[in-house]
Amino acid sequence: MSLKGRTLGVVGAGNMGEALIRGLLAAQALPAEALRASDVRRERLEELARRYGVRPMPDNVTCVRESDVVVLAVKPQLVAPVLAEIAPAVTRAKLLISVAAGVPTAAMRRHLGPEARLLRVMPNTPALVGEGATAIARAEGLEPDDLETATAIFGAVGRTVVLEEALMDAVTGLSGSGPAFVALVVEALADGGVKMGLDRPTAMTLAAQTVLGAARLLLETGMHPGALKDMVSSPGGTTIAGVAALEAGRLRATLIEAVERATLRARELGRGGH
Repeated sequence: MSLKGRTLGVVGAGNMGEALIRGLLAAQALPAEALRASDVRRERLEELARRYGVRPMPDNVTCVRESDVVVLAVKPQLVAPVLAEIAPAVTRAKLLISVAAGVPTAAMRRHLGPEARLLRVMPNTPALVGEGATAIARAEGLEPDDLETATAIFGAVGRTVVLEEALMDAVTGLSGSGPAFVALVVEALADGGVKMGLDRPTAMTLAAQTVLGAARLLLETGMHPGALKDMVSSPGGTTIAGVAALEAGRLRATLIEAVERATLRARELGRGGH
């Protein structure tokens, strides 16, 4: 594996940083002694050191200098000052991976120079439970195994795809914003169960597990969603009656429009819009 024998530093040890640390350890992709972390909150670093055995770094520059691969996991508005801080330590020997939403590699490269090995990735919040969807943007100036390295890191917390950076706004609209859309669907399904007499905890468990199970069935079998819908829909039965209600309510058209609007908003924010 391309991570073997390497050290990895996480600059910004928030939820996503912790998710990566936990996933890499659980997948045995890296040992704890190969992991470093830096954060403005000292108590947060101490907590991660106790929980996972990672090495807390005194500052971001030290974290970068002592790591072969660096994951930049800070908020988008902090990317510019953090890059300016660590730039002297970002040599050609290091791979820098940014998870900051909406910050293009061209903007980051202005702080680092043309020689930096830089990748932009877009994970989503289900990475916190090992079920993330992460898009990795191709970039210029990389070493031959850099994409493999990024895939190994983010594959530890879910599934990965590699695509062109121009498509990252669409990724934001689909898998970045998608968990919120699915949460609304789960909540609505549970509300339907409550309306029909189920208690709230039971309805929520059934709704969430149904969405999880259907998604896993599609992913693991490669089945088309339409085939799963047809499998469950008996002639004149309960499911087709419900499907007809969803079609009357324009569920599919509304979800398509939601992804489109989120994508356009991501594009606007990337251009500096408010």
